[in-house]
Amino acid sequence: MNDFSADSLALDSQLCFKLYAASRAVIRGYKPMLDQLGLTYPQYLVMLVLWEWQQRAPEQPTVKALGERLSLDSGTLTPLLKRLEQLQLVQRQRSARDEREVHLSLAPAGLALREQVGPLKARLLCDSGADLRHLSELRTGLDQLLGQIKALS
Repeated sequence: MNDFSADSLALDSQLCFKLYAASRAVIRGYKPMLDQLGLTYPQYLVMLVLWEWQQRAPEQPTVKALGERLSLDSGTLTPLLKRLEQLQLVQRQRSARDEREVHLSLAPAGLALREQVGPLKARLLCDSGADLRHLSELRTGLDQLLGQIKALS
């Protein structure tokens, strides 16, 4: 006998659907800001990590480390990084010790782009009318959920 009620299989009862729909809505909300920056959302995520690394770089700022940070594989990252390199925002360089290893750094235009993001993101938050305390609690809860899910795999 199944322990599932009919409601437990309803779409609106699915946490995965709520996360998916919320993620799409947030990305749509970011689109006007990202259009002004000339970036897609995945490219923006790459830039966020590289700006973060500008402050506290990992021992090896590589494509592999970036993939681990963003939970993306190199097949997904490589075209993103090529495009960011074409936009002269990112520089890639093969390691002299191991040519399979590709090191990443920000180009001057990538560093400068960071200054444009702050005001745009602040306006996005203000325009959304979001409660910052609630967003912080939500982020904490999602961090915990991600940790639990990763522990299972």
